[in-house]
Amino acid sequence: MSVSASGHDLSPLDSAERERLAAGLSPEERRVLLDHGTERPFCGGLLDNKQGGTYQCRLCALPLFKSDHKFDSGTGWPSFFAPFDAEHVREIRDQSHGMIRIEIRCARCDSHLGHVFPDGPRPTGLRYCLNSIAMEFVSS
Repeated sequence: MSVSASGHDLSPLDSAERERLAAGLSPEERRVLLDHGTERPFCGGLLDNKQGGTYQCRLCALPLFKSDHKFDSGTGWPSFFAPFDAEHVREIRDQSHGMIRIEIRCARCDSHLGHVFPDGPRPTGLRYCLNSIAMEFVSS
């Protein structure tokens, strides 16, 4: 079993478990999480959330981001300057749509979350730009 520094199981899901979890997703959730889609800007339900808590993967519930790392980037998607635990978010070079970006995926279930850009605030200078539909919010 692979465990992150914050104590969460990062063992990859087998295909049967991933499909079991995906069976409960809406068509739009499947399009974003499994087919690497993007929700329209300024439409996501978590964009304006100001409550304290944790944002977790909609598919496997791995904690991804903390509310105190969230900021208003003005881009139309929830944005964070750091993940809950760096081991919980996997980065992949994305050359789709005629540009080079860094896609971010859940480290446990490999669901598409969004992208990370080098134009965020201090202290990291990073902007993790997430699809609201890829996450669930758990208040603290």
